[in-house]
Amino acid sequence: MMSPLRLLLLTTLAMMAFAANSLLCREALASGQIGAASFTLARVVSGALVLATLVLARRGWSRPGGSWLSAAALFGYAAAFSLAYVSLSAATGALLLFAAVQATMIVYGLWAGERLNARQSLGVLVAAGGLVWLMLPGVSSPPLGGALLMLGAGVCWGVYSLLGRGAKAPMVATAGNFLRAVPFALVLFLLIGRSEASSLHGLLYAVASGALASGLGYALWYAVLPALPATTAATVQLSVPVIAALGGVLLLGETISLRPGLATIAVLGGIALFIGRRLAARSRR
Repeated sequence: MMSPLRLLLLTTLAMMAFAANSLLCREALASGQIGAASFTLARVVSGALVLATLVLARRGWSRPGGSWLSAAALFGYAAAFSLAYVSLSAATGALLLFAAVQATMIVYGLWAGERLNARQSLGVLVAAGGLVWLMLPGVSSPPLGGALLMLGAGVCWGVYSLLGRGAKAPMVATAGNFLRAVPFALVLFLLIGRSEASSLHGLLYAVASGALASGLGYALWYAVLPALPATTAATVQLSVPVIAALGGVLLLGETISLRPGLATIAVLGGIALFIGRRLAARSRR
């Protein structure tokens, strides 16, 4: 059993680690200290090494978990994530990523036969409206190419999450998927990354993203997940785009104008309305 204080601390650290991926990637790429393909390769390799080390320390050597299909989805997320942050702010990127992940899960649920009640439908409409408003042409709208890449990254992560549902050992599966994603990242680097300029600082940002924000972040999350109620586990993840936005303002000098700020409230509020009702319905079954 984990004490409430320890649970709160570890959960907070896990959410901060997930938000740190956006901050580290944005800072490294926006400053030109590393290219997207190089960042992706360094992130995947360092994440694989940390996760494999943690699994070996806890379980000893065993056959890697996961699958090649899941690894391909993981690589798709990591590559599109890096390419998107060449032009997106940390706050906008985190919001688009989270919205696309949730949209993928909702679409899959509808395809699988789930039906939305009035409150869930309202939540979907509010979130979609906020996202459309953010994307409409204007001074504060994100670059279309970067936005589409980040939405694609979110779809890939949503697919990855769906493929991994029900895994008996999620840490082992994640480590195996990171290891299998290394060849994909290497191919991307050989195709477009060899001409990229990379500095030591850029590589350190990428390694921190893979080893700390991804590897240790997932380890923390899987450690606290069994102790969190389903509703808490779902809603606490709404904090990640907010933490990324605050980090972008405090650490990267970004600004948040009125339109993106209100769009963020609409998207996260709509998603909270949707998942809160869905999880409440499940708990009554």
